[in-house]
Amino acid sequence: MIVFEVNDMTCGHCVSMITKAVKQTDGAARVEFDLASKRVQIEPATAGEAELKAAIEEAGYSPTSATAAAPSVPQRTGGRCCGCH
Repeated sequence: MIVFEVNDMTCGHCVSMITKAVKQTDGAARVEFDLASKRVQIEPATAGEAELKAAIEEAGYSPTSATAAAPSVPQRTGGRCCGCH
């Protein structure tokens, strides 16, 4: 399981864009989100962490590696899409 913290993920549209980016990189990957804690958990089928991180960055977000066990306190950084604030 690969876990990223994506502090600039703010809404359902962000979830959709990140899902699309991950699926384009690894179509069989399983993706789960916790929008409140700004975490994305990915169970890849073929892609590695670096590939998935690059795909999320290319979609316009800033993922950082995280651990699955300890969720962090979400930080409010403002939205990137749809006028989220």
